[in-house]
Amino acid sequence: MDDDGRYRDGRSDFIRGAKDIAKVAKKQVGKKVGRGMDKMTDEYTKRSYKRFEEEDDDDDYAGVQSGDGGYYRNDSRANDDEGHSDSTEGHDEDDEIYEGEYQGIPRADSGKAGGMDGVTAEAQQFRDLSAYEGERRKDQEELAQQYETILQECGHGKFQWTLYFVLGLALMADGVEIFVVGFVLPSAEKDMCLSEPNKGMLGLIVYLGMMVGAFVWGGLADRIGRRQTLLISLSINSVFAFFSSFVQGYSSFLFCRLASGVGIGGSIPIVFSYYSEFLAQEKRGEHLSWLCMFWMIGGIYASAMAWAIIPHYGWSFQMGSAYQFHSWRVFVLVCAFPSVAAISALSTMPESPRFYLENGKHDEAWMILKQVHDTNMRAKGYPERVFSVTTIKTVKQMDELVDMGDSAAWHQKWRIKLSALFHQVWNNFQTVFSPEYRRTTYMMMAVWFSMSFSYYGLTVWFPDMIKYLQKQEYASRTKVFVKEKVEHVTFNFTLENQVHRQGQYFNDKFMNMKMKSMVFEDSLFEECYFEGITSSSTFFKNCTFIATLFYNTDLFKYRLINCKLINSTFLHNKEGCLLSDISDENNAYMVYFVSFLGTLAVLPGNIVSALLMDKIGRLRMLAGSSVISCISCFFLSFGNSESAMIALLCLFGGISIASWNSLDVLTVELYPSHKRTTAFGFLNALCKLAAVLGISIFTSFVGITKAVPILFASGALALGSFLALKLPETRGQVLQ
Repeated sequence: MDDDGRYRDGRSDFIRGAKDIAKVAKKQVGKKVGRGMDKMTDEYTKRSYKRFEEEDDDDDYAGVQSGDGGYYRNDSRANDDEGHSDSTEGHDEDDEIYEGEYQGIPRADSGKAGGMDGVTAEAQQFRDLSAYEGERRKDQEELAQQYETILQECGHGKFQWTLYFVLGLALMADGVEIFVVGFVLPSAEKDMCLSEPNKGMLGLIVYLGMMVGAFVWGGLADRIGRRQTLLISLSINSVFAFFSSFVQGYSSFLFCRLASGVGIGGSIPIVFSYYSEFLAQEKRGEHLSWLCMFWMIGGIYASAMAWAIIPHYGWSFQMGSAYQFHSWRVFVLVCAFPSVAAISALSTMPESPRFYLENGKHDEAWMILKQVHDTNMRAKGYPERVFSVTTIKTVKQMDELVDMGDSAAWHQKWRIKLSALFHQVWNNFQTVFSPEYRRTTYMMMAVWFSMSFSYYGLTVWFPDMIKYLQKQEYASRTKVFVKEKVEHVTFNFTLENQVHRQGQYFNDKFMNMKMKSMVFEDSLFEECYFEGITSSSTFFKNCTFIATLFYNTDLFKYRLINCKLINSTFLHNKEGCLLSDISDENNAYMVYFVSFLGTLAVLPGNIVSALLMDKIGRLRMLAGSSVISCISCFFLSFGNSESAMIALLCLFGGISIASWNSLDVLTVELYPSHKRTTAFGFLNALCKLAAVLGISIFTSFVGITKAVPILFASGALALGSFLALKLPETRGQVLQ
């Protein structure tokens, strides 16, 4: 019995001792979790990627860190114990426990260690947010310096030029989208019988769509990638541009153009951010300015296609009276080609490696940078040069896990994922107004708004002023006939630009003819016959019709203003709106020609800005161009003829394009990579809002006064140039 008692007492002491050891071990594991995670992260960034090399396994490498934070080849052997991690071992020599026990992070309820131990472990595992942000900022600064050095090693060559033309197609599609509705509106308004408010909405709907698209796609590009977001946005643009070519009703056409604008809205913010992340510092300003030329090419393409296609009314077919496909619809279809071509070409290009590195995807970024290096070296005749970078700094990531459960339905999972993505995009957008970037963002908002308000307002005001001058010149050639008396005469020829007052028409026939800009005032029509009449801008005011027959005409009652109808009849009136005016065709050619010249005029400004962007700096280019554009606005007061207005339009466009190029480059360089497209998209959305306001305000003064548009435009440009000088210069700096 004594032996049994001693045995039981010894066993109890052994169990208590084991429990005490377990408690101490658990405390030690909890304390070392944070250190273990740090060592695992550091070990990941110090690995030598030997699997990407084709040398034998016995080649010697070492992780010798360069001055920019990268790791390059060396002949010395790396220390074997650098990969040691306490978290993977589960123990050390001082705290030895049985193999397999307490491997990893202990559960919160795994023992009765007390609340203080759990709080300590949790505090070690989940670090303070400010400390985490400080570490991310340090990582981003180190990455920026190293990334610039890597781009220097990769060089500038075939890969960048290939990407230049691919992204140029996307930018070209944006330029085309701006002009499409304006070119088809004169024809579409007759096909769809559009009222003046409907025409105004159709002209503005593209800008509203682009405003929404710029904000949405810009935010998404910082979360899911530049390439993927651009592919999605261009696909939406091309699909709805294709549908808009075939839909018949006004509402459906309006919706398709809105959706098309939403799609193409992501082009500008993503394209410039995407391309800038493949450019070294000394090439960035110049080549981003060269990229701007594709917007000009898009405008030239749209003008040339409109000139070649829309006036050919024979390029059409119809199925009954319900479905019509005129030449302007062919033009809309052709304008979708740049977007489709951009999608095809972009599918062969890689994602931005800078985006991958910002999101902790080291291997993917390394492979892309190696592809850039090898492509350029082979094209330059140095295929033997090897990409010497083995490891690149990555930014610490915060896990954003969403518990959806195993039993959740697929639509619930998608809803949760989309909701999480929305919150991530919104939170990233709010950081644009954080104290660090608040002043820069407000200044950029003012500059973008002032530039867009004046530029888009004037570029739409110019063509409207040209049309107004054309109408004035046309009205000056109006022939006036007073108190004429016509009897037993058959009119079967075109009557145009005439005013007939107090006339008398007895037993006359108006057959198979066109009436354009005809006005009959206080006239009498007795026993007359109207058949096959096609009219435009034709009105009868205070006239009297006695025993008159209207057969197959479009002289609807709204054309008869305060008229008396006595024993008169309307039979088989024409339906719909017809393409009938030869004068409209001439005006259309003039609109296309003016747009072509105005777009081509920006070529000298593009060349000058590209050559000087990296020499004089972004701010001087922006402020100088804005000041010269402001001065050129005062010459508008001398534009009293059609040719003078066209010349002033070309002058203003050629000067102001340098401001836009500088603003694009400055926006890319002022914001860090993880919020670059978000900020660019927001500012571009504000740009489209300013465009809508500028167009609405400036066009309301057409034919009234020139002073107000001139003062508005010059004042906005002067304000923009002043604020631009308050922004920080980014020339010669690495991409944040």
